[in-house]
Amino acid sequence: MRVADWAVDAGDAVLVTLGLGSCVAIALYDPEARAGGLVHLLLPSPALSRDRSNPARFPETAVPLLLAELAKLGARRERLAARLVGGASMFGAATGAGAAVPGMGERNVVAARAALAAAQVPVTGEDVGQRHGRSVYLHLADGRLEVRTVARGSLVL
Repeated sequence: MRVADWAVDAGDAVLVTLGLGSCVAIALYDPEARAGGLVHLLLPSPALSRDRSNPARFPETAVPLLLAELAKLGARRERLAARLVGGASMFGAATGAGAAVPGMGERNVVAARAALAAAQVPVTGEDVGQRHGRSVYLHLADGRLEVRTVARGSLVL
């Protein structure tokens, strides 16, 4: 999937998003239904965009979208767990060194956590921040979330 894109599926599928920089991926998984969802978020808030037509762009609209689509596959909110990946500071702070203003990556992570808390979905794992890009592979057969990086290799959440 691409930036500001989402997918849900069940069974043995693998959901993939590549090239996370400051963007954040939210992975949701219900182990009993073996159903999961993945979204590649672009911005922390619709207020930062003129185009608000795509709910996958923002955490506050993407989380309810994934929950509704996963329910159609038999997933139940009380069994779901979330994992977050991305939110890197790829280019340093545009406001200068030592600035107190958080970068876009950090803002995306904070907004994703807030949207999940509002939906009462616990976050059970994270690989966020730092200064490197990531790609994500959500294996629905077992719920494994593989995070791949050029610099650090693979990590399983």
